[in-house]
Amino acid sequence: MFKKEIYLNRRNNLLSKFTTGKILLLGNIENPINFEHNTYPFRQDSSFLYYIGVKSPRLAAVLDTEKNETILFGDEMTIDDIVWMGQQQTLAEKADLSGISKVLPFNQLFDYLSKGKQEDIHYLPPYQSHNKLLLEQLTGRPANQLQPSAALIKAVVAQRNIKSAEEIIELEKAVDIAVDMHRIAMRMTKPDLYEYQISNAMQHFAQDQGTSFSYPPIVTKRGEILHNHMQFHQLYEGDLLLNDSGVETAMGYASDLTRTFPVGKRFTALQEEIYQIVLHAFKSAEQLLTSGIRFKEIHLKACEALVDGLIQTGFMKGNAQDAVMNHAHALFFQCGLGHMLGLDVHDMEDLGEQYVGYTEAEPKDTKTFGIKSLRLGKKLEAGNVLTVEPGIYIIPELTQLWEQQNLHKDFINYDFLKKHLDFGGVRIEDNYLIETDGYRRLGKYLEREIQEIYQLKDNPID
Repeated sequence: MFKKEIYLNRRNNLLSKFTTGKILLLGNIENPINFEHNTYPFRQDSSFLYYIGVKSPRLAAVLDTEKNETILFGDEMTIDDIVWMGQQQTLAEKADLSGISKVLPFNQLFDYLSKGKQEDIHYLPPYQSHNKLLLEQLTGRPANQLQPSAALIKAVVAQRNIKSAEEIIELEKAVDIAVDMHRIAMRMTKPDLYEYQISNAMQHFAQDQGTSFSYPPIVTKRGEILHNHMQFHQLYEGDLLLNDSGVETAMGYASDLTRTFPVGKRFTALQEEIYQIVLHAFKSAEQLLTSGIRFKEIHLKACEALVDGLIQTGFMKGNAQDAVMNHAHALFFQCGLGHMLGLDVHDMEDLGEQYVGYTEAEPKDTKTFGIKSLRLGKKLEAGNVLTVEPGIYIIPELTQLWEQQNLHKDFINYDFLKKHLDFGGVRIEDNYLIETDGYRRLGKYLEREIQEIYQLKDNPID
């Protein structure tokens, strides 16, 4: 945990945004895999971590605006718990580390909240079934009719969006470990290995540093599948390997890096061309990062850079700006350029992309293919932390569908494209802190130039 003053200041900041009512923050529970006592690894809710810091399951906190106090609801260990898990810090001791002096049993939560109007209880959107059921009981509303507090969501997003100095330290720690993890992957990858062997080696390294994967890693030669978690393919000379993986520190802060590199020692000629196109788009976007610019503008500029390169290589034709304006580029770049990063790898996505990545004046486009997957579009502020991750993905099924529908034939050279449907995908991704007059790439530098990748490949490890 951070120093208790940090949690006190965070809660006081949040309380200052409300004059009446109670703010309810729900922690997570342990979820069973196949029976009650065989559970998935526990991960505390990120907003609960941010304001309370206590990692134990089955907790709730109430920030009472009228009394200006925080009450933690949870249960101390029973003797049965101690028999099976050993004596640990008491809940009261954990609460004290967060600057909370009042701890009540969990079963008193409903009685406490029932004193007052239900509409005066502010809560965030629940995503765990347990918390949906709890809120159903509390509010008398079915789960699909719950009404999370927009005011609370906006206040939490505004606060968590700006990373403090201690948070930046944690994020850089996560990036540094991920950089070393990615270097291991690049150096060990060679023909005849399987994807899972590379993933396993990275997990071993991450756990040796006291961290875990921040999300299921994407380690695949089928890089055109955007979130491909299957890792059973054997690797061969001429294949590309796309490695999208990061780590989460013990404090819960995440990194999210991607590199694409040859399985053998060198790219093929076409792989090198496509990689350079993505790298150019990546650098074009990187140089635009600063406070005050809309991230959607950066996304569109990166798309134009991708199209320029695809025109030069014969995959596309016409004018790059026109192609992007008509969304023809989305055949090759179906997703967004980046997203917020912090306690969640897609930071605060549980609170809603419209609140996190957009504004009421400029809402998210939820219908246009490609742009609807842009999680972040609003103006950047100093203190934001985000990813930049352009890519080119050749998806045979999507290509076939678009050609059958005669889509964007003025911009896409289908005859040439169909000769390379087995190409796969290329993505490059780093993590950034937005500053008043520019940006800072977080953590150690991870090789991204072709010659730098070749130098790593020339120094293999078993």
